[in-house]
Amino acid sequence: MNVRLLTALLLTIAFLPQHARPERQRSLSELRPRLQEIADTSKGRVGASVALLETGDEVALNADGRFPMQSVYKLPIAMAVLRLADAGSLKLGDMINVTADDIVPEKMHSPLREKHPKGGFEISVAELLRVMMVESDGTASDVLLRVAGGPERVGEYLRGLGLEEVSVATSEKAMAAGPEVQYRNWATPRGMLKLLKAVHEGRGLSAESRALLLRLMTESVTGPRRLKGMLPEGTSVAHKTGTSGTVGGLTRATNDVGIITLPDGRHLAVVVFVADSTAPAEVREGVIARIARAAWDLHTRTN
Repeated sequence: MNVRLLTALLLTIAFLPQHARPERQRSLSELRPRLQEIADTSKGRVGASVALLETGDEVALNADGRFPMQSVYKLPIAMAVLRLADAGSLKLGDMINVTADDIVPEKMHSPLREKHPKGGFEISVAELLRVMMVESDGTASDVLLRVAGGPERVGEYLRGLGLEEVSVATSEKAMAAGPEVQYRNWATPRGMLKLLKAVHEGRGLSAESRALLLRLMTESVTGPRRLKGMLPEGTSVAHKTGTSGTVGGLTRATNDVGIITLPDGRHLAVVVFVADSTAPAEVREGVIARIARAAWDLHTRTN
């Protein structure tokens, strides 16, 4: 290569990041007030964190607030189970006996309970993972929490990844006992964003387990009006939702967290928790969809 041409190319490569960064920083500074504007419509508490995983650029709202995860906590449970499979402690094809004691109450979401209301059946670890992550089945979640060694073992796994702000403390069945119990399974937006980064980077999981987890998250059928709600059709979104019931007009958790693939192949991690809201479902879900869209617009505009 011509020396002068090579020198010019190297100078261009060196110059572009410094030239582009002020524009990117201005855009990021504009996103936070937009997140706050959206959050103000929620009639509740909102915690959000958005990061472009390839660059680390991050914007957050109430990043250190504690929010009830509801079914979002099935994501760390799945990770802990897959880690056991990686270690050889269990196999995805292992059959697990599900008893009547494993069946969650009727007010909890569980397609497995609809098929087997009295328990008494066997199901593979792989199928339990699928129905937990794709259909958000509460019975499958409690069985896999047991398989993983309970909340204490899941917590040890999370702490081993440096995740101190994601707490798995109790079961789906326990959460059915009263609305306050769900606050024991909590995460901060900052902590959940770190968990999504760990998934993206493959920390704590083999490449095979990571690929399976992301596939199940992408196949999830819950929350189509949340992170996916305002994104272009066909956008790949690997996510996990969480939702509480509405009691006395108060909905304690409307959540969605996930990794969105941008048109250029980069990855956008988005965490949105809407807690203690008196707004109707379309407003709560709209908050999540609008935050995801605002982040999408920013990062597709500033590519």
